[in-house]
Parts: sequence; C-alpha cells; structure tokens
Amino acid sequence: MMERVLRPGVLIDRDGTLIEDRDYLADPAGVQLFPGGAEAIAAMNRAGVPIALVSNQSGIGRGYFTEADLAAVERRVQEVLAAAGARLDGLYHCPHAPEAGCACRKPAPAMAIAAARDLGLDLARSFVIGDKRADVELGRAVGARAILVRTGYGREAEAMGVPADHTCDDLSAAVAWVLAQLGGEG
Repeated sequence: MMERVLRPGVLIDRDGTLIEDRDYLADPAGVQLFPGGAEAIAAMNRAGVPIALVSNQSGIGRGYFTEADLAAVERRVQEVLAAAGARLDGLYHCPHAPEAGCACRKPAPAMAIAAARDLGLDLARSFVIGDKRADVELGRAVGARAILVRTGYGREAEAMGVPADHTCDDLSAAVAWVLAQLGGEG
C-alpha cells in the first residue's frame, strides 16, 4: 500500500476574513467578499495549495438559523468565488453554541484535523488565516503558522496583543505571505 504524501495547505476563517462579518449570516444575499478575496483564493488554486474554510457558526446552535440556511450561504460563497475563477477545496463548520463544549469550535482542532484528513494536509507545514484570537489559537493547537488579518475583528485582536506568527492587512496580503513562505518548499 502506497503511503499518502502530506502537503501544506491553508485554513481560512469565513466571517471577517473572506467575507464581511454580518452577525449570524443566514441570507445568501448578504455574502460580500472582501476586495481581493476571490483573487487571493484563485492564487492559491493556481499554486496548487489546498485551501479550506473553517468557520464557527454558533447561530445554528443558538437557533438563529438552520443547517439549510448555512448551506445556502456556503453555496453563494462558492458561486461568487467561481465567478472569479476561484474555489475552496473544503468547507467545515462548527454548528455548536460556545457553551456546548464540543471538539470542533475554534480554537478546538476538530475542523482542522478533518480538513487535514480529507485534503491530505501536513498541519505542521500549513497556515491558519483569520481575524480573531480563536483563529490564531487554532493554528497554535494544530502546529500550523497563524496569520492574523486586520479585517473583521482583526485590528481589535492585534490591539489586544494576539500573538500571531504574522499579521497583515487582509486575505490578499496573507496569501502573498503564505505563497512566499511556500516558495522555499519543494
């Protein structure tokens, strides 16, 4: 049996990182990518770097919207990305409320572990990009490099001293940094 070769990948947060944060987004019409977001995803696709969305969606656990509502929003995100020639290789979400104590709510590692298993990722060579402390802590929990973006809640997190491996203005800058780091691999 041939052993699977693991590769680096990127796990990104959704709200505040890829799309504008709209509290408890349940309507696909509310999907608004940050400028340059689709182009950043497309750059990762062209480089052959797997990229997956990992998102806490406690609105489901709180009863604010349903899994079907979330699926419609995720379809819209994929449609907007596809229109720009970009795609996500995986979408993972935690539907639980914060007090549920689950293993998947960031910064817990279950979503990252699932993405690594599904996409053949070496988490120690991978990156987590997000706008909150939980995203940076997820990176730490799985041994990945954590990047804090200043979109969404990122400026507040930076002001609070969230210890990211790298901090930059937005997803485009984060992806450029990731691609530069990966340039030394292979």
